[in-house]
Amino acid sequence: MEDLWQTIRVEVSKMADEEAVLASFFYTSVLNHNSLSAALGFHLANKLDSVVLPAMLLREVFEKAMDDDAEIIASVAKDIIACCERDPACNSLAMPLLFFKGFHAIQSQRIAHNLWRSGRRSLALYLQNQISMVFDVDIHPGATLGHGLMIDHATGVVIGETVVVGNNVSILHGVTLGGSGVRCGDRHPKIGEGVLISTGAKILGNIVVGDGAKIAAGSLVLQDVAPHTTVAGVPARVIGRPVSEQPALNMNQQLNTQS
Repeated sequence: MEDLWQTIRVEVSKMADEEAVLASFFYTSVLNHNSLSAALGFHLANKLDSVVLPAMLLREVFEKAMDDDAEIIASVAKDIIACCERDPACNSLAMPLLFFKGFHAIQSQRIAHNLWRSGRRSLALYLQNQISMVFDVDIHPGATLGHGLMIDHATGVVIGETVVVGNNVSILHGVTLGGSGVRCGDRHPKIGEGVLISTGAKILGNIVVGDGAKIAAGSLVLQDVAPHTTVAGVPARVIGRPVSEQPALNMNQQLNTQS
């Protein structure tokens, strides 16, 4: 963790030298802080700032949540690495922290989830609303997110209350992990590890997407998906197997005989 933070600081210091116009942004967002959690809390609080809940107060809430739950900042580090390994547009560890709204939405939800589990549900729902308005990503604070998660581009992503997302999952823009009908209780998808959910896919209902599955772009998934299978279409059907055990890691969205 400390090595990651120091690398980010070196990268941001170089950015500040190269782009003087943004030097103040780089210093206030990263270089003036002594830890990744402090920088993240400051950065997210300023993005989610409002008249009724200003950044200074939000920052205290965020930092307390990260202090109370060490898993939050551990997941943050793994999410940063996931962005760098899977997104060809990401050429430094600092970029997700500074610029990627999918990353920002995930980390904000991790804090809201902590509040939700702690019984502070009104504040968690308030944050959900702010996250949705600011980042155009609507993740219910009750949803459980694994680590090594990347939401690429992120615009239009919706994740419902009882969703569970496993580790090392990649999700692209326009994806919905939603309910089906008006039933209450456990009503949303459960996503296994290493799953790739491509652009515009809709996965609805209390169904299971197995480890290493691949959901093609634009698919409508209404039934369980077996591990290590590729599904496509409306409604989705099995068309093959991914070429790798964890398609989320290589981000290959092409469909062929092996898929």
